[in-house]
Amino acid sequence: MDWTPIILSVKLSVVTTVILGFIGLPLAYWLAQGNSIWKIVIEALLTMPLVLPPSVLGFYLLLAFSPQGWLGKNLNEVFDIQLVFSFKGLVLASVIYSLPFMVGPIKSAFVRMPRSIIEASYTMGKSELATFIHISVPVVKPAIVTASVLSFAHTMGEFGIVLMIGGNIPGVTQVGSVAVYNAVEQMDYITAGSHASVLFAISFAIVLLVFVINRHIAKSPLE
Repeated sequence: MDWTPIILSVKLSVVTTVILGFIGLPLAYWLAQGNSIWKIVIEALLTMPLVLPPSVLGFYLLLAFSPQGWLGKNLNEVFDIQLVFSFKGLVLASVIYSLPFMVGPIKSAFVRMPRSIIEASYTMGKSELATFIHISVPVVKPAIVTASVLSFAHTMGEFGIVLMIGGNIPGVTQVGSVAVYNAVEQMDYITAGSHASVLFAISFAIVLLVFVINRHIAKSPLE
């Protein structure tokens, strides 16, 4: 079996999850602070990938990422970056597609967090940034783990978005899910089954890991 599509899927999932961590954590914290109309609108836009068919979202991203699109054209002219049919394009599309899986659980955890904990930190002279780093983040640690695993697993299982943005280029954009589809199209069920089995095993192991980690965190006292 050619392991290149599996390795590419894991690489895409890791890179996407790391980027989402840096974006999603502060964004979730900001959305949890109050319910202004702008925050509601932004949260609704962030949630759209959950309800839109992947083909619809992929179509709009393809228009934006193409050399004639506003984003693709500017990146190509200024930074010589091509998004369509490239790994960079897959990463950006995956970040957009999986963002609600990172933001949603963390934002819910911030909302449920007792306000008294934050106020106690302020009365002790801690700044908002120090309170966020040393109090808020440790409290929502289980949600961060869950969101990270969901984002990773969701990216591993992407098909429609990556196919529309990246195509089916072996070694470049042909991730595991696309390799399975490609093998089925060629009626090569042995190869399709091999790739599908590995993807299933990786996804199951990741989901199982999150339950183990969350149980360990739940039993550990807050430092």
